[in-house]
Amino acid sequence: MDASPPLAQPSPRAFPRSLFILSLFYGGMVCIAGVLGVKQVAIGPLAVEAGIFGFLLLVVMASAVAELHGRAAADALVRWGFLPLIASALLIRLVLWLPADPGMYPPAVEAFPIVVGQGARMMIAGLISYGLSQTLNVLIFDKLKGQGVGRFVWLRGMIASIVSQVADTVMFITISFYGERDILGLMGGQMVAKVALSVILVPPLITLFVAWGRRVDARG
Repeated sequence: MDASPPLAQPSPRAFPRSLFILSLFYGGMVCIAGVLGVKQVAIGPLAVEAGIFGFLLLVVMASAVAELHGRAAADALVRWGFLPLIASALLIRLVLWLPADPGMYPPAVEAFPIVVGQGARMMIAGLISYGLSQTLNVLIFDKLKGQGVGRFVWLRGMIASIVSQVADTVMFITISFYGERDILGLMGGQMVAKVALSVILVPPLITLFVAWGRRVDARG
Protein backbone atom coordinates (compact mmCIF):
# COMPACT_ATOMS: atom_id res chain seq x y z
CA MET A 1 0.00 0.00 0.00
CA ASP A 2 1.34 3.40 -1.05
CA ALA A 3 1.62 5.55 2.08
CA SER A 4 3.24 8.51 0.34
CA PRO A 5 1.44 11.82 0.93
CA PRO A 6 -0.68 13.17 -1.90
CA LEU A 7 0.89 15.73 -4.15
CA ALA A 8 0.00 19.28 -3.20
CA GLN A 9 -2.36 20.83 -5.69
CA PRO A 10 -1.90 24.48 -6.58
CA SER A 11 -4.80 26.55 -5.36
CA PRO A 12 -6.64 28.42 -8.09
CA ARG A 13 -6.48 32.20 -7.99
CA ALA A 14 -9.83 33.22 -6.57
CA PHE A 15 -9.48 36.83 -7.66
CA PRO A 16 -7.45 37.82 -10.74
CA ARG A 17 -4.67 40.23 -9.89
CA SER A 18 -5.69 42.82 -12.47
CA LEU A 19 -9.28 42.80 -11.20
CA PHE A 20 -8.09 43.29 -7.62
CA ILE A 21 -5.84 46.25 -8.52
CA LEU A 22 -8.42 47.87 -10.80
CA SER A 23 -11.09 47.53 -8.11
CA LEU A 24 -8.90 49.37 -5.60
CA PHE A 25 -8.11 52.08 -8.13
CA TYR A 26 -11.78 52.35 -9.12
CA GLY A 27 -12.95 52.82 -5.53
CA GLY A 28 -10.48 55.61 -4.91
CA MET A 29 -11.31 57.37 -8.17
CA VAL A 30 -15.05 57.27 -7.40
CA CYS A 31 -14.36 59.30 -4.26
CA ILE A 32 -11.98 61.87 -5.73
CA ALA A 33 -13.75 62.53 -9.05
CA GLY A 34 -16.55 64.49 -7.41
CA VAL A 35 -14.10 66.63 -5.43
CA LEU A 36 -12.13 67.47 -8.58
CA GLY A 37 -15.35 68.63 -10.21
CA VAL A 38 -15.37 71.75 -8.02
CA LYS A 39 -12.80 73.32 -10.32
CA GLN A 40 -13.45 74.23 -13.94
CA VAL A 41 -10.42 74.06 -16.21
CA ALA A 42 -9.84 75.67 -19.59
CA ILE A 43 -8.65 73.36 -22.36
CA GLY A 44 -8.18 75.65 -25.32
CA PRO A 45 -11.59 77.18 -26.00
CA LEU A 46 -13.38 74.52 -23.94
CA ALA A 47 -14.35 74.91 -20.29
CA VAL A 48 -14.93 71.68 -18.42
CA GLU A 49 -15.17 70.61 -14.81
CA ALA A 50 -11.97 68.86 -13.74
CA GLY A 51 -13.93 65.87 -12.44
CA ILE A 52 -14.20 64.64 -16.04
CA PHE A 53 -10.65 63.30 -15.83
CA GLY A 54 -11.60 61.10 -12.89
CA PHE A 55 -14.83 59.97 -14.52
CA LEU A 56 -13.05 59.12 -17.78
CA LEU A 57 -10.71 56.91 -15.77
CA LEU A 58 -13.77 55.21 -14.25
CA VAL A 59 -15.13 54.63 -17.75
CA VAL A 60 -11.81 53.22 -18.91
CA MET A 61 -11.45 50.92 -15.89
CA ALA A 62 -15.00 49.58 -16.16
CA SER A 63 -14.51 48.88 -19.87
CA ALA A 64 -11.13 47.25 -19.23
CA VAL A 65 -12.69 44.97 -16.60
CA ALA A 66 -15.46 44.06 -19.06
CA GLU A 67 -12.84 43.17 -21.67
CA LEU A 68 -10.60 41.22 -19.30
CA HIS A 69 -13.13 39.54 -17.00
CA GLY A 70 -16.54 39.86 -18.61
CA ARG A 71 -19.56 42.13 -18.38
CA ALA A 72 -20.81 40.61 -15.11
CA ALA A 73 -17.58 41.57 -13.34
CA ALA A 74 -17.74 45.11 -14.77
CA ASP A 75 -21.38 45.51 -13.71
CA ALA A 76 -20.46 44.34 -10.21
CA LEU A 77 -17.59 46.86 -10.13
CA VAL A 78 -20.01 49.67 -10.98
CA ARG A 79 -22.53 48.55 -8.34
CA TRP A 80 -19.89 48.22 -5.61
CA GLY A 81 -18.69 51.68 -6.58
CA PHE A 82 -21.76 53.07 -4.85
CA LEU A 83 -20.30 51.95 -1.50
CA PRO A 84 -17.26 54.29 -1.40
CA LEU A 85 -19.29 57.00 -3.15
CA ILE A 86 -22.03 57.01 -0.51
CA ALA A 87 -19.59 56.48 2.38
CA SER A 88 -17.44 59.44 1.29
CA ALA A 89 -20.52 61.65 0.89
CA LEU A 90 -21.71 60.79 4.40
CA LEU A 91 -18.27 61.41 5.87
CA ILE A 92 -18.13 64.79 4.17
CA ARG A 93 -21.50 65.71 5.67
CA LEU A 94 -20.28 64.61 9.10
CA VAL A 95 -17.06 66.63 8.86
CA LEU A 96 -18.96 69.69 7.67
CA TRP A 97 -21.34 69.37 10.62
CA LEU A 98 -18.57 69.12 13.21
CA PRO A 99 -17.25 72.48 14.49
CA ALA A 100 -13.88 73.62 13.18
CA ASP A 101 -10.91 73.89 15.52
CA PRO A 102 -10.56 77.56 16.59
CA GLY A 103 -6.87 77.37 15.67
CA MET A 104 -7.52 76.26 12.10
CA TYR A 105 -6.21 78.58 9.37
CA PRO A 106 -9.17 80.98 8.76
CA PRO A 107 -9.11 80.93 4.92
CA ALA A 108 -9.16 77.13 5.04
CA VAL A 109 -12.21 77.20 7.30
CA GLU A 110 -14.05 79.32 4.74
CA ALA A 111 -12.83 77.40 1.70
CA PHE A 112 -13.47 73.85 2.95
CA PRO A 113 -17.29 73.89 2.64
CA ILE A 114 -16.99 75.41 -0.83
CA VAL A 115 -14.59 72.72 -2.02
CA VAL A 116 -16.29 69.62 -0.62
CA GLY A 117 -19.82 70.77 0.15
CA GLN A 118 -22.69 69.86 -2.17
CA GLY A 119 -26.41 70.34 -1.80
CA ALA A 120 -28.67 67.32 -1.42
CA ARG A 121 -29.97 67.80 -4.97
CA MET A 122 -26.48 67.64 -6.48
CA MET A 123 -25.57 64.62 -4.35
CA ILE A 124 -28.64 62.74 -5.60
CA ALA A 125 -27.86 63.82 -9.15
CA GLY A 126 -24.32 62.50 -8.79
CA LEU A 127 -25.48 59.10 -7.55
CA ILE A 128 -28.07 58.68 -10.30
CA SER A 129 -25.86 59.91 -13.13
CA TYR A 130 -22.93 57.78 -11.93
CA GLY A 131 -24.95 54.56 -11.79
CA LEU A 132 -26.80 54.98 -15.06
CA SER A 133 -23.91 56.33 -17.13
CA GLN A 134 -21.40 53.74 -15.92
CA THR A 135 -23.89 50.91 -16.47
CA LEU A 136 -24.63 52.26 -19.96
CA ASN A 137 -20.91 52.45 -20.70
CA VAL A 138 -20.37 48.78 -19.83
CA LEU A 139 -23.49 47.73 -21.76
CA ILE A 140 -22.48 49.54 -24.97
CA PHE A 141 -18.85 48.42 -24.73
CA ASP A 142 -19.94 44.78 -24.38
CA LYS A 143 -22.63 44.90 -27.07
CA LEU A 144 -20.24 46.40 -29.62
CA LYS A 145 -18.04 43.32 -29.26
CA GLY A 146 -20.35 41.41 -31.58
CA GLN A 147 -20.99 44.22 -34.05
CA GLY A 148 -17.91 43.96 -36.25
CA VAL A 149 -15.65 46.10 -34.07
CA GLY A 150 -14.90 43.48 -31.43
CA ARG A 151 -11.15 43.44 -31.97
CA PHE A 152 -10.91 47.23 -31.85
CA VAL A 153 -10.97 47.69 -28.09
CA TRP A 154 -10.02 51.36 -28.39
CA LEU A 155 -12.97 52.05 -30.73
CA ARG A 156 -15.50 50.28 -28.52
CA GLY A 157 -14.17 52.13 -25.51
CA MET A 158 -14.35 55.49 -27.26
CA ILE A 159 -17.92 55.01 -28.52
CA ALA A 160 -19.13 53.74 -25.15
CA SER A 161 -17.45 56.66 -23.38
CA ILE A 162 -18.96 59.28 -25.70
CA VAL A 163 -22.51 57.96 -25.30
CA SER A 164 -22.24 57.42 -21.55
CA GLN A 165 -20.67 60.84 -20.92
CA VAL A 166 -23.38 62.59 -22.92
CA ALA A 167 -26.00 60.70 -20.88
CA ASP A 168 -24.15 61.58 -17.67
CA THR A 169 -24.17 65.28 -18.57
CA VAL A 170 -27.87 65.33 -19.42
CA MET A 171 -28.87 63.53 -16.22
CA PHE A 172 -26.58 65.38 -13.82
CA ILE A 173 -27.30 68.90 -15.09
CA THR A 174 -31.04 68.30 -15.45
CA ILE A 175 -31.42 66.90 -11.93
CA SER A 176 -29.10 69.49 -10.39
CA PHE A 177 -30.22 72.70 -12.09
CA TYR A 178 -33.59 72.25 -13.80
CA GLY A 179 -35.83 75.13 -12.81
CA GLU A 180 -32.96 77.15 -11.35
CA ARG A 181 -30.99 78.20 -14.43
CA ASP A 182 -30.73 77.72 -18.19
CA ILE A 183 -29.48 74.17 -18.60
CA LEU A 184 -29.25 73.85 -22.39
CA GLY A 185 -26.25 76.13 -22.75
CA LEU A 186 -24.53 74.45 -19.82
CA MET A 187 -25.17 71.02 -21.32
CA GLY A 188 -23.86 72.01 -24.73
CA GLY A 189 -20.47 73.17 -23.51
CA GLN A 190 -20.01 70.18 -21.20
CA MET A 191 -20.98 67.71 -23.94
CA VAL A 192 -18.54 69.16 -26.46
CA ALA A 193 -15.72 69.02 -23.92
CA LYS A 194 -16.53 65.49 -22.77
CA VAL A 195 -16.84 64.15 -26.32
CA ALA A 196 -13.53 65.75 -27.28
CA LEU A 197 -11.75 64.30 -24.24
CA SER A 198 -13.33 60.88 -24.85
CA VAL A 199 -11.96 60.89 -28.40
CA ILE A 200 -8.49 62.04 -27.32
CA LEU A 201 -7.92 60.20 -24.04
CA VAL A 202 -10.00 57.01 -23.98
CA PRO A 203 -8.44 55.09 -26.93
CA PRO A 204 -4.83 55.18 -25.64
CA LEU A 205 -5.89 54.72 -22.01
CA ILE A 206 -8.09 51.66 -22.56
CA THR A 207 -5.47 50.11 -24.84
CA LEU A 208 -2.90 50.59 -22.09
CA PHE A 209 -5.14 49.28 -19.29
CA VAL A 210 -6.17 46.13 -21.19
CA ALA A 211 -2.59 45.35 -22.25
CA TRP A 212 -1.41 45.89 -18.66
CA GLY A 213 -4.18 43.68 -17.26
CA ARG A 214 -3.37 40.80 -19.60
CA ARG A 215 0.30 41.04 -18.76
CA VAL A 216 -0.33 41.12 -15.01
CA ASP A 217 -2.72 38.15 -15.11
CA ALA A 218 -0.37 36.15 -17.33
CA ARG A 219 2.31 36.39 -14.68
CA GLY A 220 -0.01 34.70 -12.16
